[in-house]
Amino acid sequence: MNQPPRNASPSRPKNAGSPVWRKLALAVALALGLGGGAYVVAQREDGATEAAYRTATVERGDIRVTISATGTLAALSTVDIGSQISGQVTDVLVDFNDRVSRGQVLARIDPSTYEAQIAQGAAQVAGARANLATAQAALRNAQSEHARKARLAQQQLVARSDADLARSQMEQAQAQVAAAHAQITQEQASTTTARLNLGRSVIRSPVDGVVLTRSIEPGQTVAASLQAPVLFQVAEDLAQMEIVLAIDEADIGQAKVGQAVNFSVDAFPERQFRGRVQQVRLSATNTSNVITYPVVVAVENPELVLLPGMTANAEIEVSRRDDVMRVPNAALRFKPADEEAGADAPRAAGGGGMTDELPRMAASLDLSARQRAAFDEALAAMRERNAARRAAARPDAGGGSVLFGGGRGGPDRRGGAGTEAGGNSGAMRQRMAERFNQQFAAFTASLDARQRAAWTREIAALLGARRAPLYRLVNGRPEPVTVRIGASDGSWTEVAGGVKPGDTVVTGSTRAAP
Repeated sequence: MNQPPRNASPSRPKNAGSPVWRKLALAVALALGLGGGAYVVAQREDGATEAAYRTATVERGDIRVTISATGTLAALSTVDIGSQISGQVTDVLVDFNDRVSRGQVLARIDPSTYEAQIAQGAAQVAGARANLATAQAALRNAQSEHARKARLAQQQLVARSDADLARSQMEQAQAQVAAAHAQITQEQASTTTARLNLGRSVIRSPVDGVVLTRSIEPGQTVAASLQAPVLFQVAEDLAQMEIVLAIDEADIGQAKVGQAVNFSVDAFPERQFRGRVQQVRLSATNTSNVITYPVVVAVENPELVLLPGMTANAEIEVSRRDDVMRVPNAALRFKPADEEAGADAPRAAGGGGMTDELPRMAASLDLSARQRAAFDEALAAMRERNAARRAAARPDAGGGSVLFGGGRGGPDRRGGAGTEAGGNSGAMRQRMAERFNQQFAAFTASLDARQRAAWTREIAALLGARRAPLYRLVNGRPEPVTVRIGASDGSWTEVAGGVKPGDTVVTGSTRAAP
C-alpha cells in the first residue's frame, strides 16, 4: 500500500492565502475600531457636557429669615439716686453689687446746717407769735376807743372827726393782727423746709434692687446747686433685662412685636440665649447718614448670668418656613451663556399654579370637617376651570395664569431672563385677588377670625410672590423652568412650581470664560 512521504505537509484550500480574505479581515477590524472609537468619543462628550456645570439638588428643608444686629444688655429699670441738698457726706453704708430694699439707708449727709436752720425757724415762729399777741392787744384797745367815740359822736359831745380817727386806728390794728398771722405762717413754712432738707440728708433707696455704681466716699462734699448729682445707680431687677438693638432702616419693616430673638454674648460664646421683641420704637437715629431704629428685646435672666452692659449679637427671626422646597441661591443667579441659550433653546416650563400650594396652606389652619369639605369643593372647581383654560389656550400663547397655573411660560423678553423682579403688577394682583375671593367665598366665610387672618395673609403673599427662571440639568443640558420665589435666608431660597425634590439644578458653569 503506497504511503505519502513523511515530510509532506497537509493539504489546504487553494484560496486560503488569497488577497481577498486578507482585505475582508482588514475591513472588519477597521469597522470595529471606528465603532468603538465613536462610542468612546460620544461618552467623553456626554461626560464633558455634564462636567461643564456645577449642580445642586432640589430638597426639602427649613428656612429661617433673620435680621442681625447688636445691642447692649440693660436692666428693665435702672434708677439714678442723687442728692437734693448740698453738704459733706458723713456715712456711705452700701457698696457695689449690694442688694438693697426699698427705703434702706444708703448714705448720710452732715445734717448740722439744717438742724441749725430748724432751731432758727422755731425762734422766729416764737417771735412772730409774740408780735401777734401785741397786735391783738392793740386791736382790742382800738376797738374800745372806737366804740366810745362813736357813742359820743351820736350825742354830739365830740366832733365827728374824732370818731372817724378812732375807726381808722381800729382798722390799722386789725391789719397788724393779720400781718402777725402771716408772719407766723411764713416762719412755720421756713421751718418745714428746713425739716425736709434735714430728712433729705439721709439718702434712701426708692426701689428694691442691686447697686450697680457708687460715686461717693465718706468726707466728700456734695454740691447740688444746679442739678442733683448722681450718688448711686440701682438696677431694680436683673432677672428681667432688655436689649436695645439698632436696626437698619432697610430691615425695620420686617421687625414686629412678639418675634423670637436669639443672641449670644462674648462671656458665653457657645451658649445661645433667647428673647422676644417687646417694642419697635419710632424714633430714628442718624449716625453718619445711616438711619437706624431702636428695637427693644425683653430677656429672661433667671440664672443672673447676663450682666448689664454686655454686648449682645442678636438675630431677630422675622419668618420661618418649615419643610419647604428649597434651592441654593446660586441656582437662581445662574444664567447660561449665549451659545447655550440660543434661539432653538426650549422655552421655560410653567411655574405651577396656586392649586399646588393651597392644600399646604389649608393644612396649617386646623380645619374642621365642614371647612375641609368647603375647601375641597372650591379647589376641585378651580382645577376644573384650570384644565378648561389650558385646553382653550392657543398653542403659541403661554396659556394659564398665575392664579390658575399651568401653561407654558417663556422667558420674559422684556427682562431677558424671565424674572419678574417686582412680582405681578398691582392691577393684575388686584384682579387675581378679586377672582380668587369669588371662588373661595364660601370657604372663607366658614373660617373663624384667626383662620381668616392667616388665610388672607398667606394668599396675599402667594399672589405677590416674585417669579424667576431656574435651570434643570436634563440630558446634560440646562433646561429653563419658571418658579415662584419665597423666603430666603441668604444661602437657600424657597421655590414652588416647576421643580420637585430630587431634581438637579444648575448653579454655575465650569467652562473657562473666552
